[in-house]
Amino acid sequence: MSSAIGFDNEKYLAEQTGEIFSRLKRFSGRLYLEFGGKLMFDQHAARVLPGYDSNVKLRLLQELGDRVEIILCIYAGDIEKRKIRGDFGISYDADAMRLMDELRHRGLSVCGVVVTRYSGQPAADVFRKRLDRSGIPVYLHPPTRGYPTDIDLVVSPEGYGRHDHVRVSKPLVVVTGPGPGSGKLATCLSQMYHDHRMGLDSGYAKFETFPVFDLPLKHPVNAAYEAATAELGDINLIDPYHLEAYGLPVVNYNRDVEAFPLLKRIFERITGADSPYASPTDMGVNRVGAGIVSDQVVREASLQEMIRRYFRYRCEYLMGLVEEKTLQKVELLLNDHGITPEHRSVVPPARAAAGACHEGFARTGAALELPGGGIVTGKNSPLMTASSALVINAIKKLAGIPDRIHLLTPETIDSIRHLKETLGGEAACLTLDEVLIALGISATHSPATQEALGFLPGLRGTEAHITHIPAPGDEIGLRKLGVNLTTDASFDSDNLFNG
Repeated sequence: MSSAIGFDNEKYLAEQTGEIFSRLKRFSGRLYLEFGGKLMFDQHAARVLPGYDSNVKLRLLQELGDRVEIILCIYAGDIEKRKIRGDFGISYDADAMRLMDELRHRGLSVCGVVVTRYSGQPAADVFRKRLDRSGIPVYLHPPTRGYPTDIDLVVSPEGYGRHDHVRVSKPLVVVTGPGPGSGKLATCLSQMYHDHRMGLDSGYAKFETFPVFDLPLKHPVNAAYEAATAELGDINLIDPYHLEAYGLPVVNYNRDVEAFPLLKRIFERITGADSPYASPTDMGVNRVGAGIVSDQVVREASLQEMIRRYFRYRCEYLMGLVEEKTLQKVELLLNDHGITPEHRSVVPPARAAAGACHEGFARTGAALELPGGGIVTGKNSPLMTASSALVINAIKKLAGIPDRIHLLTPETIDSIRHLKETLGGEAACLTLDEVLIALGISATHSPATQEALGFLPGLRGTEAHITHIPAPGDEIGLRKLGVNLTTDASFDSDNLFNG
């Protein structure tokens, strides 16, 4: 795992904060700042921009202090469908509550939660009641009548006027939400509508991270964004409106470019004046490019991210979660940049480990690149899964513990397997979450195990690959450790239920 740094957070913070203050000066009322991407734990940005603090946006908001408050948006349909945030394995509504807790703990004010495109969904009602009874203001936005074609109806008491007006008091209002399609833009526009009816000259801007407008169109950082949003069909392109207005070729993406003429008309209808923006890129506040200090480092990191997305979409295609065109798009991106899945260093050794499994057991192998370099492997056995063996081998290697010393005795493992069988399950090999608990217990009487456990935090951010989609217990354990995992698109058995 490379420790090279490609991004300078302090330089980025200074540039991005200055740009936000510049936007604030354009409007005598409030500025509604839509946050594109994740406000917290932006792991995609951290992976493609080595050195990027995944919570740097929170640091920026903390520096703005008492001038900022936050509106959180969540789409009612995502609550109803129990949509899951992949990097944490939790639902969007749970992620929203988690985000509110984190913001409050950091001294940032959430002035309200907006449930967007609400039409009486029962799960959304449960979510609303939960927040309401916790003292958090909840506002309901039904689908906007007339959108997108009937501007007269959209910008009227029967359009945005039907949306609850979120009570805000600060000059800068950040509008964020879990995942794409949460209704952030519509919330900004309806807030502007209500403000202007009250005589406030409020405006809008978009806090952007990707694509990076001042990098080349085909730069790997921008290509990695396309890979990350392949399911949505996002395509990077040269912003034609910016090129026409200023003669400068800058990068944007299809949804913003396609929506710009409509948004421009809505802005002008709300304010009664010409739009302050000549292009969708004008709307964005994006100084990521200024924070890149090594183009070579971020290029290689972005190529690796494209490969991660390729593996993820292959697995999701196998499970019926995405269509073939999504997978094909990422395959084309890999071809365009001259890379293959084997360009990920942990893939070949994981597959070699699978081939070395004993006959009669599922042939599953795993490999992990250690923080200081070097690769360790693990394979499936009667006692533990490949993921479990991988983690044990990794922390033993980091701690300098010889192979002959057991962190878990065979008797301990057999006892746990017997307990699983007693409780009605199979005497299956131990998954990683079970192994981690067993290690914690064994550390009380084993100095070697106690020493090895001290190296677990060092696995955060490491790269790993497994030759089969992991069982839930393995996936949960690897997620807790913060490992960047990819897997081949196959199961370790013919069973349809993988519980």
